[in-house]
Amino acid sequence: MLSTIAYGLAVVLSLFCVFIGARFLLAPRASAAGYGVPARPDGDSAYLTIKGLRDLSYGLLGLALTAFTTADAVAWFMLIVALNPLGDTLVVLRHGGTRTVAFGIHFATAVVILLDAALLFAL
Repeated sequence: MLSTIAYGLAVVLSLFCVFIGARFLLAPRASAAGYGVPARPDGDSAYLTIKGLRDLSYGLLGLALTAFTTADAVAWFMLIVALNPLGDTLVVLRHGGTRTVAFGIHFATAVVILLDAALLFAL
C-alpha cells in the first residue's frame, strides 16, 4: 500500500510538472500570472520559455525515473526537485506576489514533494 501511494504521488507530481511546463510554453502570460508574478507585456518571453522547458524536463525526468529506476533514485530526485518550488516561493515574495500564492501554491507544493521523498525513502 505504501509503495502504491509513494509511486502514485511521484507520477502525479511529475505529470503536474509536465502540465505546468507545457502551459508555460503554450500560454506563457497566463501561466506567469498563475505563478504569482505576472509577466510584463513588453518582455520576459525568454524567461517564460525557460520556465516552461525547466518544468517540462523535470516532469519527464520524474516519469522516466519512476518507470525505470529504484525508489531511492526517485526519492533523491524528489528531494532535489523540491528546491524548485521552495525557490519559487522566494521569487514570488521578492517580486510583489502575494503571500497566499507563495505559501499556498509554491511552498505547499514543496511540502508535498518532500513528503513523497520521505515515503519513497521508506520503501
